[in-house]
Amino acid sequence: MRRVVLKLSGEALASSSSVETIDASVVDFLARAISNSMAVGGLELAVVVGGGNIWRGATGAMAGMNRANSDLMGMLGTVINALALQDAIESHGRPTRVMSAINMDQVAEPYIRRRAVRHLEKGRVVIFAAGMGNPYFTTDTPAAQRAAEIEAEVVLKGTHGGVDGVYSEDPKKNPDATKYDVITFDEVLAKDLRVMDLTAITFCKDNELPIRVFDLMAPDNLRRALAGEAVGTLVK
Repeated sequence: MRRVVLKLSGEALASSSSVETIDASVVDFLARAISNSMAVGGLELAVVVGGGNIWRGATGAMAGMNRANSDLMGMLGTVINALALQDAIESHGRPTRVMSAINMDQVAEPYIRRRAVRHLEKGRVVIFAAGMGNPYFTTDTPAAQRAAEIEAEVVLKGTHGGVDGVYSEDPKKNPDATKYDVITFDEVLAKDLRVMDLTAITFCKDNELPIRVFDLMAPDNLRRALAGEAVGTLVK
């Protein structure tokens, strides 16, 4: 059985052409790919979802808010996204559980590692919400930490801006930028490529946890990534 963590940014749930914070068609697109991948068998899937489509803690802090309070608002935004994703996945017939690092028993289970593993073993998609429950971290770091805790094989980092992997430079600014099929953590750190936030990259390096970066919205890419195919860039 292959166990993976899929990291989705909050912005991935909102289409640039939509005025809605959460675009139902985009969420359904992701949920359908997840459900179809699970139906094939051989996959245990946990999802960590961000909240940037609703609120960014750093943005509030720059506007003068207390950073801890602003980050807490962002964590609550991830719970909203998790519930939206849960509803969409279950509409395609796949059981899910939302587990929150902040206790809110009426809408989500509290995060308990052993319970999360048991859900995965029973074929349920587990959606981790509210980050780690602590301010000053992006959702990249809890994605890495949860992956290590549940002994996942890889973190799948889905991008949504049309970039299909890791490049030597921003390919939107420099069309001659080089795409890497495979790159080491040391190279990522030395070249400051910012695949994920620095804390998450260092954590994955220290725990020998590979990251696959791929274009989430390209047709069939999510299914291929979940199936273990070599899409995008592998950081190891």
